[in-house]
Amino acid sequence: MTRTVTTRATGAAGAAPTTGPTDADRRTGIALMLTSSAANQTGAALGARAFDAIGPVGVVAVRQFITAAILVPLVRPRFRLRRDQWWPVIGLVVVFSVMNLSLYAAVERIGLGLAVTLEFLGPLTVAIAGSRRAVDACGALIAGVGVLLLTRPGGSADLTGVGLGLLAASAWGAYILLNRTCGRRLPGLQGTAVASVFTAAVWTPVAAVWFLTHPPTAVALGLAAGCGVLSSVVPYVADMLALRRIPATVFGTFTSVNPVWAALAGWLFLSQSLDGIEGAGIALIAVSNVVISVRRR
Repeated sequence: MTRTVTTRATGAAGAAPTTGPTDADRRTGIALMLTSSAANQTGAALGARAFDAIGPVGVVAVRQFITAAILVPLVRPRFRLRRDQWWPVIGLVVVFSVMNLSLYAAVERIGLGLAVTLEFLGPLTVAIAGSRRAVDACGALIAGVGVLLLTRPGGSADLTGVGLGLLAASAWGAYILLNRTCGRRLPGLQGTAVASVFTAAVWTPVAAVWFLTHPPTAVALGLAAGCGVLSSVVPYVADMLALRRIPATVFGTFTSVNPVWAALAGWLFLSQSLDGIEGAGIALIAVSNVVISVRRR
């Protein structure tokens, strides 16, 4: 999923040229952002199509391997790090695993659109935390109403799936804070690349045991590999290029399109439909991000 949105937006903002982006830069940046979010959610949908054969665990394992295999030659990370650089990297290893596994387990139970929308509460919480402005409180209230519509307390909601989506949200929030720390202590995507290598190493024995009891098919492996490319590598590159052309606040506002893309991808690729109440909940959470991001502009 687009796991570097808030962090790279913040980091790139400090390095942005003072002259400001041109109209062409803005158009290119917006196109890159839309490409990033569409690729991210399309990748998640491809991964979900492999669940029947290898389950969420198998998809996450393949995704970790693909991410590391592409990022290492692309970034060429160095592994001799200081102690203050190691701890956020190790934290990212834990967060990568929890975030992806809980999200895909939630997708399996409640569908792509609802799972991604609940996960989206992670960066929203980070954006709101510590703020005392009334506009941010209003955004939090809007998001809260959206969550109530999605979870329908006392109704027929799959509470386990909702809980997994909220766990993924917590992991995404932790990811943002850890990646922000990595960005301050390591250049570029060095921290992310190092973490991807160790995450792949952690998942190697898990994958070996899992695939012995769940023999993968070529189609399932291809779908999971496509998930790794579209949901990890493409967003990393597209977001980084976008943030060289547009302000971080504009970037933050456009992250609100992710739940919409997820709902669309779920409908197109997984035949998952939403009822009116669920659609309203997604819309409210997306609007809350726009309210908060515009205030920060």
